[in-house]
Amino acid sequence: MQSPRHFLDLSDAGGDAIAAMITDAQERKAARADWPKGRADADRPLDGHVLAMIFEKNSTRTRVSFDMAMRQLGGSAFVLDSGTSQLGRGESIADTARVLSRMADAIMLRTDDHAKIEEMARYATVPVINGLTDRSHPCQIVADLLTVIEHGKALPGLEIAWLGDGNNVLHSILEAASLMKFNVRVATPAGYEPEEEFVQMARNAGSRVDLTQHAGAAAEGADVLVTDTWISMGQENAAEKLAAMAPYQVNDALMAKAKPGAIFLHCLPAHVGDEVNESVFEGPQSVVFDEAENRIHAQKSVLLWAHNKL
Repeated sequence: MQSPRHFLDLSDAGGDAIAAMITDAQERKAARADWPKGRADADRPLDGHVLAMIFEKNSTRTRVSFDMAMRQLGGSAFVLDSGTSQLGRGESIADTARVLSRMADAIMLRTDDHAKIEEMARYATVPVINGLTDRSHPCQIVADLLTVIEHGKALPGLEIAWLGDGNNVLHSILEAASLMKFNVRVATPAGYEPEEEFVQMARNAGSRVDLTQHAGAAAEGADVLVTDTWISMGQENAAEKLAAMAPYQVNDALMAKAKPGAIFLHCLPAHVGDEVNESVFEGPQSVVFDEAENRIHAQKSVLLWAHNKL
């Protein structure tokens, strides 16, 4: 029996597969322009397939995009959360993985601890997809790369500036840099740097990674500016962290340091007035809602790859 294709991190697929996902997403998106959102793609490549979606963390874009992705691919999806499933009453991840593998064709998990999704993948006999963990957010980055390319920017040699917290989204950006050959400038306060493993991964692959505590230095001449919410769900010491992050707000002065055609990305939800000001968020360089929509198209390609159809 062939081992399932899990998508826990971008490296599980590799650079060639990520490029194929982006191409497939572009083609499928173009083919259904002006169609009703719920209409299935003409080829219905996942006809009859079912995705089990497990949410241990709140979600809007991940929940809706995976549901719509399965509908557009001709399949369907159902949702479990810890409050309404036996996971919340102590059933093990291993047992849940084995049960769902007999009832669904793939599992998407959005959770806190990355070890949980690794355990899910260890026991599942169907593909397991990372909808977000504290370590990484690979599906978001496939959508981000699709958005960057849509806006006329080639990935090799691209200069991406990250402002703020060295979190899971940044980790996946650095992993993408190692696979797709672009460079990353990271501006964070002291003590909020990304994990060294991801920095070295990108550097070892030949990408340049600059670590700085100066937002302006990171933004200077960048093609893309990216940030994320500073306070994650349930995070402690919020007031202390907000104070440390304040100099890293993406505002008009910071955007002015980037290249004239630079774009602004944010995975949402945004706290306008904290990590980004209103004029940047609502301005012409902001492509955050293209980015949000592209979660659907990216998720479709991830699902197809996981099912050996890409």
